[in-house]
Amino acid sequence: MAVTASPERDIVVPPMQRAFREALYAGAIALGLFVLFIGLRTDQNISNELILVQRWGLLALVVILTAVGRFLYVAYAQPFLASLKVADVATGLLPESMATRFFRIPYLFAAIIIAVALLALAGSLDGLLGPDLAGYARFLRALAIIYAVASVMFYFRSFIHDHFSALGVSALALYPVVVVLTLALYSGSVAGGFQGSLKWVDNFGIQILIYVMLAWGLNIVIGLAGLLDLGYVAFYAVGAYAYALLGTHFGLSFWILLPAAGCMAAFWGVMLGFPVLRLRGDYLAIVTLAFGEIIRLVLINWREVTNGSAGVSGIPKVSFFGLISFNVSDPNYIAKVLNIATSSAYYKIFLYYLILGLCLLTAFVTIRLRRLPVGRAWEALREDEIACRSLGINTTTTKLTAFATGAMFGGFAGSFFAARQGFVSPESFVFLESAIVLAIVVLGGMGSLPGIAVAALVMIGGTEALRELDFLKRIFGPDFTPELYRMLLFGMAMVIVMLWKPRGFVGSREPTAFLKKRKAVSGSFTKEGHG
Repeated sequence: MAVTASPERDIVVPPMQRAFREALYAGAIALGLFVLFIGLRTDQNISNELILVQRWGLLALVVILTAVGRFLYVAYAQPFLASLKVADVATGLLPESMATRFFRIPYLFAAIIIAVALLALAGSLDGLLGPDLAGYARFLRALAIIYAVASVMFYFRSFIHDHFSALGVSALALYPVVVVLTLALYSGSVAGGFQGSLKWVDNFGIQILIYVMLAWGLNIVIGLAGLLDLGYVAFYAVGAYAYALLGTHFGLSFWILLPAAGCMAAFWGVMLGFPVLRLRGDYLAIVTLAFGEIIRLVLINWREVTNGSAGVSGIPKVSFFGLISFNVSDPNYIAKVLNIATSSAYYKIFLYYLILGLCLLTAFVTIRLRRLPVGRAWEALREDEIACRSLGINTTTTKLTAFATGAMFGGFAGSFFAARQGFVSPESFVFLESAIVLAIVVLGGMGSLPGIAVAALVMIGGTEALRELDFLKRIFGPDFTPELYRMLLFGMAMVIVMLWKPRGFVGSREPTAFLKKRKAVSGSFTKEGHG
């Protein structure tokens, strides 16, 4: 009688034992990574000589916190997250039992009362509570406002989900007006509020919309066609330098150079597409990364044309089709034409609505192209290139159109960037820009325009908001610099989002071709990296 060996049983490791093991691994990895970055620090002594300062206590603290954090995550947080089930795939909300415990009407009223009371006492907080407690009160006010807004969004989530696009466009269009009026009333004078609003409109409006447009352009290549592009900043640079050089040397108008910059960037997109037609995956990413670095090195070394590392300055401003100028010396300056007070805020607000229009154009073209045969060919190429080719679709033309279309919108954004800054240099087009735009697309959800817009708002607006956290100096001391910790907080936030929503903020998509009924496809049913 033959005896067969029984298959080896799976070894079940107890949760606490696994947590301890993971904690030891995490502590060892943190020790190896940070021993030279945190344990040793270069400094200068009285004689201006470089010395090494040993910080073994801080290194030990970081290693211990890393190990403890990993232990708590594996032992408690991971089982808790695994037990959660998303109630609605479209909205991504947690089960009602948890949400209703956190968002309650009494809590909402309490948050509103706290926010209103602290806003009314904003000018006298330092005198009433002192500098230290006033910082905590401002922090509490910010938390109350955030909770109130989140509660309102929760209770009106169905309406927001059904009218997301209309509400988003309305909010973006009214944003400069609200900021100007709010800061004007807060400052006590219209002139002071107008000047104070420049920073908010510029940093939190224009900057975010530039990255929204870049991410939507890259979404055509990655989210729709499934082609990983790590050199997207090259098209951004081509558009910026096209407007900068042609505008300064030939004096052409922005409205002529805007389509010219887009066409030039699309041409280079086709030039990039030809060598990579047979590549896919990691190999495609390496070639596109090299293309972005080639463009940057050309801008640095071709000094006769690009002026090298010194960049191009004196770039002309945008005018309203030549009818209204924003240069004070021109006879058709906006203040002279409309007989209003002279201010530099007009140009910022004009640029805001200009980039808002370009973003809406990008969204409109993307939505229309997805419904055309070329858009469906992109989606077929993304899902399976071999099946796409077997259906008779010309994959060469499909890839080239995706590269050219995405590059064109990158060129549009680059020309606007040059007009806004008035100065361009190769330092503005490094690989980090491509990485940021790619992170926005991945965090938002590949193929999802609303999700990408939310991701851009969180990433770009969040990093800009961290620059303004002056109240933290009153909490942690005058030597505390929020700018040094904003990238750390930004990285932690990205890790949390990836744990909570690994497919992005909007991890579902609706196919353009459907049978009888349109239905969203959850990110759980799509291939890794294509959610």
